Amino acid sequence: MNILLLGIGNVLWADEGFGVRVIERLQKSYRFPDNVKVMDGGTQGVYLVEHVQAADVLVVFDAIDYGLPPGTLKRIENDDVPNFLGAKKMSLHQTGFQEVLAMAQMLGSYPQHLLLVGVQPEELDDYGGSLRPIVKAQIQPAIDMALSYLHAFGIHAEITAAETDLSDPVLDLQRYEQERPTASEACRTGDERVLQLDSFELRPPQPIGENTVQVDVDYRGKY
Repeated sequence: MNILLLGIGNVLWADEGFGVRVIERLQKSYRFPDNVKVMDGGTQGVYLVEHVQAADVLVVFDAIDYGLPPGTLKRIENDDVPNFLGAKKMSLHQTGFQEVLAMAQMLGSYPQHLLLVGVQPEELDDYGGSLRPIVKAQIQPAIDMALSYLHAFGIHAEITAAETDLSDPVLDLQRYEQERPTASEACRTGDERVLQLDSFELRPPQPIGENTVQVDVDYRGKY
């Protein structure tokens, strides 16, 4: 059986990056049989459909709004998964991945077994921020939950003696947290210094084609 472990989300929006950070831990600290693919899906949306189609077993890690206390970890299986992905639109990738599942089903290649391991986020509106401690603490429990699920398919992961470097080290969680600027150095929620300036002008949309408009922002002066 082809097995895909897939993390989706955006590491730039605090707890939105949970799924990607789970995959990072798996890539650095675990080894799987050749029929298991560990993939950072980021916010690729419909571009993931071919990978979903190729999977017999699909495990998805994500930040999900269950309406539960922050940091709550919950697993959803099979037909219930799309319902939770679309329950509340917290980010573009959720709707996108719901469409990925629908496309795979329409095309006749859909995972036989589907597991969603989701965490309730604490903070999303923090551009450039990292996982909140209560969410970060659920990375290993999410992995343990997935590994327990995979045991039923005869899949056993090997824990590596030393961490493996990521193919793109700039994505490393520790480096991300150490090198990112502070909130005072780089506003993460919308910079009022710019938005309140008289010289900041948002021009009305201008038609440039039958179904296309151009939004133009003009900024003049300094703060």
